[in-house]
Amino acid sequence: MDFLRHLLLVIHLLGFAALFGGLLVQARRPEKVVNGLMRDGAGTAFVAGLLLVGVIEAGDGSVDHAKIAVKSLIGLAILVLVMANLRKERIATGLWAILLLLTVANVCVAVFWVPAHV
Repeated sequence: MDFLRHLLLVIHLLGFAALFGGLLVQARRPEKVVNGLMRDGAGTAFVAGLLLVGVIEAGDGSVDHAKIAVKSLIGLAILVLVMANLRKERIATGLWAILLLLTVANVCVAVFWVPAHV
C-alpha cells in the first residue's frame, strides 16, 4: 500500500507541475489560452489527489478532512475553469491570473496546512 500511496503522490505532484508549467508558458503571451498542459495537469492532479485520499483512508492512515475539503474545492474550481475555457480562442488575463493564483494557493495549502496535533 505504501508503494501505491507514493506513486499516487508523485502523479499528483506531476499533475500540478504540468498545470503550473502550462500557466507559465502563457505568461509572456499577450493573448492567453488554455493549453493541453493546463487541461491534463488539472485533471491529473485532481483525480490523483482523490485516489490518494482514498488509498490513505483505506489503509491505517488518517487525513485532515478540512484540509482535503479545501484542496478539493480549489482543485475542482481550477478544473472547471480550465475545462469551461478549453475551446475558447483566448482567455482574459484576469482569468489566467486567477488560475495561477488558485494553483499556487492549492500548493500552499498542501505545504503549510499542518494538523494541530503535529
